[in-house]
Amino acid sequence: MEGLAVAPKFVDVTLPAGATFRETVPRGHTAFAYLDQGEVRFGPEQKAARAPALVIFGEGDTVEASAGPGGGRFLLAAARPIGEPIARHGPFVMNTRAEIEQALQDLRSGHFIRDEPRDA
Repeated sequence: MEGLAVAPKFVDVTLPAGATFRETVPRGHTAFAYLDQGEVRFGPEQKAARAPALVIFGEGDTVEASAGPGGGRFLLAAARPIGEPIARHGPFVMNTRAEIEQALQDLRSGHFIRDEPRDA
């Protein structure tokens, strides 16, 4: 994806058993991997994760992964942080608890999905 201020990167990675993966991530970007199949070892310390799992990476500029005996699949996502507050509950991620409460109220009342966008 190009032209966005946060410069996002998304990589869908499927690793056969024993395969390795390396991807450069710009310094200062926040990166995570959502593992949805198998077992994968991440980083130079080879920390194992089994699906389903979310792995959040610390500072660095390279993501390293090695598949376990059955292989594995994960989505690598990285972007420049925007520095906004985060509130989460279940599948909802917003900036404030009040926004979460509004989303839950909209869901319960049947108004969560609209036919037309509000900003139109």
